[in-house]
Amino acid sequence: MTGTLGRDEHGGVPSHDRPDRTDPPNWRLDAVYSTARPHHLSVSPQRDRLAFVLSWEETSDLWLLDEGRVTTDRELTAFWEDTPPLWSPDGSRLAYSSGGAVWVVPVAGGPPKRLTEGSPAAWIDDTTLAITVERDRSTRLATIGIEDPWPRPLGPRGTDIGKVLVGPDGVLVVESWPREDRNRCDLLAVTEDEWSVLVSIPDRRATLGSLHGRRLAFLLEEEEWRALYVLELGTEGHEPLAKAEGDFGSVQWDDGDRLVATLTHRGRSDLVLVDGGVHTLAEGGSWQDPQWYRDGIVAVHESSTSPMRIVYLEGPSQRPLYDGAPIAVRRAPHAAAEAVRFSSGDGTEIEGFLYRPRDTGHPVPAVVYPHGGPTSHYGDEWDGHAQYFVDKGYAWLAINFRGSTSYGLSFERANHGDWGVGDVEDCIAAARYLASLGWVDPGRIAIYGASYGSYLALASLVHPDNPFACGVAKYGDCDILTSWAQGDRPGSDDLERMMGHPSSAREAYRRGSPIHSVSRLDRPILIAHGERDARVHPKQSEELVAELRRLGKTYEYVTYPTEGHGLLRREPHLHFYRRLERFLDWHLI
Repeated sequence: MTGTLGRDEHGGVPSHDRPDRTDPPNWRLDAVYSTARPHHLSVSPQRDRLAFVLSWEETSDLWLLDEGRVTTDRELTAFWEDTPPLWSPDGSRLAYSSGGAVWVVPVAGGPPKRLTEGSPAAWIDDTTLAITVERDRSTRLATIGIEDPWPRPLGPRGTDIGKVLVGPDGVLVVESWPREDRNRCDLLAVTEDEWSVLVSIPDRRATLGSLHGRRLAFLLEEEEWRALYVLELGTEGHEPLAKAEGDFGSVQWDDGDRLVATLTHRGRSDLVLVDGGVHTLAEGGSWQDPQWYRDGIVAVHESSTSPMRIVYLEGPSQRPLYDGAPIAVRRAPHAAAEAVRFSSGDGTEIEGFLYRPRDTGHPVPAVVYPHGGPTSHYGDEWDGHAQYFVDKGYAWLAINFRGSTSYGLSFERANHGDWGVGDVEDCIAAARYLASLGWVDPGRIAIYGASYGSYLALASLVHPDNPFACGVAKYGDCDILTSWAQGDRPGSDDLERMMGHPSSAREAYRRGSPIHSVSRLDRPILIAHGERDARVHPKQSEELVAELRRLGKTYEYVTYPTEGHGLLRREPHLHFYRRLERFLDWHLI
C-alpha cells in the first residue's frame, strides 16, 4: 500500500473492523473493480471495423474489436470525461487525446505519435485534423497537419467549442457555447474564411448529431424535452424530425433517410429507429453510443442486472460482441433496480432506483445515494458497488433529485440558483421514504455520494432535520464560493451556468455552502479526496476538515496522492471501498 494512501486522520472515535464481519456471499470488491468498461464506440468510415475505449485496471486504452489492443499506455481517464477515438477518412489511423495532447496511431500497427497540445475534434481529410485548444479559460478551434502539427486558429473567439462535424466543401459544423449565455449552445458553420450561425436560441442548447451529405440532424431543447431536428446546410431554417416524451441522444444517419438514436425517459434509455416515426429497437436499461456497423447496429448496453457490454443488433436478433465482466460477476445474483417515487418537502415528486436485499424479514440498514453532476441522472445501469452492499444486507436507494436529467427540462433546471437547498430536501425525503417501508431500520440510514453527491451528503448531514446516522463525502465541495475560485474551467463554468456569477449571487452561494453550518453536524462523517483533483480541488476537503477539527467533531479523513476526480487506480479504489465498508458496518451496527 506504499504510496496509495496520503493523509489518514480522524477526530473522535474512528470506525473499527468488526470481529463478527463476514464477506457477502456472492460479491467481492476486487471483482467489481476488475469489470472492464467498454465505452466511446467509433465505427470506421467503411463501417467494417469497430474501435472503442476500454477502461480496465490502470489504463484507458484503445481497442479494435476482434483485433486487439491498439494503445498500451493511454492515460487512465474517467469515462465521463473521456472522448472517443476518431477514424481518419481512409480508415488507416485513429486520433485520440491523452495527457492533454493530440495523438495519432496507425491501426495496422506501429507506435502512437504525439502531435500537439489539445484535443482532437474531427478529421478534415486524411492528413489534417481539427482540434480544440484551451487558452485563458476558453477553448478555440484550430487545424493541424499530421506532418506539420502547428495549430492554425479557425472560427470565432470568445466562445467555447464542443463537438465538431465535417461537412461538404470543407465546412465544419461546430457546437459553440457563448460565454454571455451559459444555458445556450449555438451551431455554427465554419470555414477558413468565415463563420455563420446555423442555430441560436436564447437559453436553449442545440447539440450536434450526425451529418449525411448536407443534411444535419441535431437535438434542440424544446418545451420539456430534447427533440430531433434536421436542417440543410446552405439553406435557412430547421424542421422537427421527431419529438417524444423523452430526450433523444446519440443520433446517427445511415446511408439513406434513417437515424438510429437513444431515447431517455425517467432514467431508462431505449434504442430507437427514426424512419418517418419513432420505432423502439430495444428497450432499456441503458443503451449508449449506437452506430451503424456492417449490416446492422452496434451499441453499448447495461442495466442494473447486466454489466456494460458491446451488443450487435441485426433485425430482431441481438448478440454480444464484447463482455468485460469476470465470470464471478456475470454469474453472481443481481438485485434488480426498482423505480420508486416519493414526495419531497415542498411536494415535488422525486424518483429513484431502490435495491432490496434478499432478507427483509427484519429491519435492515440502508444507504441513500445521490448521484454526481448535478446535470446527470442515475439510470437503470450496472452498479457493482451497490450490488456488493446489497449482497451484504443493505438497502440502497439511488435518487434522482431535482436538477437531474431525463425528467424534463423544468425538473432539470429546478436547482438553478438553488444548490444545496431544494435538492437537500429531496435527500431528506429519501431517508423518510426508506423509513416508511417497514423493513428498513429508520435509525440505521446513511447518506453517501461522490462529487455533487458528496456535496449533497454533507449538506444533508448539517440540515436541521438530519435523519441520517452517518455520511460519506467523496471528493465533494463544502464551500461553493471558494470552489468556484479553485476548480478547473469546466467545473466553475458549470457552477456559473446554474448559480450565476458570485458577484451577483453571493447570498445564494453562501446559502448553498454547508461549511457555514458545520456546527450542526452531530453524526460521524468519512471524507475522501484525490490529491490531484482539478474539478473539486482537495482544498475543499481540507477546509471542511479544518473546521471539523476546530469544532471537535467526529470524522475520518483519507486522501490519495495518485488520484484526481475519481479514484480510478486499483489500490486507491479498493482502499476507499474497504474503508467505506468498515465505516458503514461500524456506524450502522
